[in-house]
Amino acid sequence: MKNIVLIGMPGAGKSTIGVLLAKSMLMDFVDTDLIIQKKYSCSLCDIIEREGIRRFIEIEDEVISECEFENCVIATGGSAVYGETAMARLREKGVTVYLEIPVKELEKRLGNIQTRGVAMKKGTTIEDLLKERSPLYEKYADITVHCEGLTAEECVNVIHRSLSQTLRNDMQ
Repeated sequence: MKNIVLIGMPGAGKSTIGVLLAKSMLMDFVDTDLIIQKKYSCSLCDIIEREGIRRFIEIEDEVISECEFENCVIATGGSAVYGETAMARLREKGVTVYLEIPVKELEKRLGNIQTRGVAMKKGTTIEDLLKERSPLYEKYADITVHCEGLTAEECVNVIHRSLSQTLRNDMQ
C-alpha cells in the first residue's frame, strides 16, 4: 500500500485525522513534526527561534527527505510544502491529501499560534499564511478534502471515498 500524506495548515487536523485514518486502514501513523523534534531534542518553537524560519524549512526538508516511510499515514508540518525535495519524495511513494479549511475556522482552532512552532514571520496573520501556502497545497494535492463543518471521523470517511475513487481511476 502506498503512503497517505496529509498536508495543510496548522490546525487543519492532520495529526488527529491521521491517527484515525491510520487505524481505519491498518497503517502506521507518523507525524513529521515529532520526528524533527526528536532528532533535534527540542520543540519546533525552539528550533525556529534558534535557527530562523529559513533554516527551519531547510531542516524540515532534509529530515523528511531522509525518512523511509512504508504503509504509513504521514502528517506533515504545515510548512513541509516549502520543501521541494521532501514533497517530491513523499509524492513518489504516496497519495497526497490536502486538508483544506477556511481561515475563520483556523483562527478559532489555533488560538495562540506562537506556541505551536509555526514557520511564519512576525506580523504575519493566519490569513496571510494561508494565502501564501494555498497554491503550494493545491500544487501537491492528489486529493483535496474540504474539512469545514466536518468532524475528524467525517473527514476520514471522505478520504476513504476519495482514495477509492482515485484507485479506480488509476486502474482505468
